[in-house]
Amino acid sequence: MRILLAGYPKVTGKTILEKRKYFRDNFDLIRKGIMWEPRGHADMYGAVITEPCSGDADFGAFFMHNEGYSTMCGHAIIALTKFVLDTKLIRKRGDKPILKIDAPPGQIISTGFREDGVVKSVAFRNVPSFVLHQDQHVQVPGLGRVQYDVAFGGAFYAIVDADKFRLSLDASDYAKLIELGMRIKKSVMNNQKIKHPFEDDLSFLYGVIFTGNPYNPARHSRNVCIFANGEVDRSATGSGVSARAALHHARGELKMGDKISIESILGTNMEVELVGITTFGPHKAIIPVVSGTASFTGRNSFWFDPGDPLKEGFIFR
Repeated sequence: MRILLAGYPKVTGKTILEKRKYFRDNFDLIRKGIMWEPRGHADMYGAVITEPCSGDADFGAFFMHNEGYSTMCGHAIIALTKFVLDTKLIRKRGDKPILKIDAPPGQIISTGFREDGVVKSVAFRNVPSFVLHQDQHVQVPGLGRVQYDVAFGGAFYAIVDADKFRLSLDASDYAKLIELGMRIKKSVMNNQKIKHPFEDDLSFLYGVIFTGNPYNPARHSRNVCIFANGEVDRSATGSGVSARAALHHARGELKMGDKISIESILGTNMEVELVGITTFGPHKAIIPVVSGTASFTGRNSFWFDPGDPLKEGFIFR
């Protein structure tokens, strides 16, 4: 998770979606240059920290990837929480400091859990999550009739069973996961209406989540998310596990207070807990709390040479 801190122009707008649009329309070369090669890679992910948009928020953030901009990112919230607290960019006292973060789908409430003054884990209360379409089928070229569900956890995901395609949810099937994930995503997008109840900017299919059995029997399950332009989430996907929790609740498999642990392609895990039931527009929805960990990996300064013909970067996928 690459966090942009300084060196880029002021991002204007009254809401996070307006700020994101302003950045996209005026400074997308920065996204490309920071996400793509030679400074990044096809699966790089990033966040831009902004001034808060609501009166009680600590800061705002929007998220970017190889294709453009996403509506929500759980692993980014976890990373940002650790980052702003441990660097004291935002000063909060106590062992359980709470942050309010303005994000594209709404305000996210995040808690850092400190030990000896250092954030060891993070839990965030996500936006209402719900099932949009359940038990659907679509014809996918080369795959035939594929069953899927569509659920929202800050972004919309098509959720499919990896066993149907004899996929391993680890690095051994990395390329095949991308190929099949993109085929399914395009087919669902071409045949299914994806509509957010309030925001047109959120009304699109973000990714495909393949689900399967856990590698560690102590966990609930494993999943791999293929999103944007064939990008592979290294985490269990914070917004994705929220969408999955909504689907499990709709199926009667998850009730109030239940918590499940979901593995990523790397074997790391996130936990999601159902803490509330609500409505969101016309949809029955849950309130999920997602928890996980983050670690620092480095600090970088990047240069854009005006004379460099490749200054905006390049990508092969």
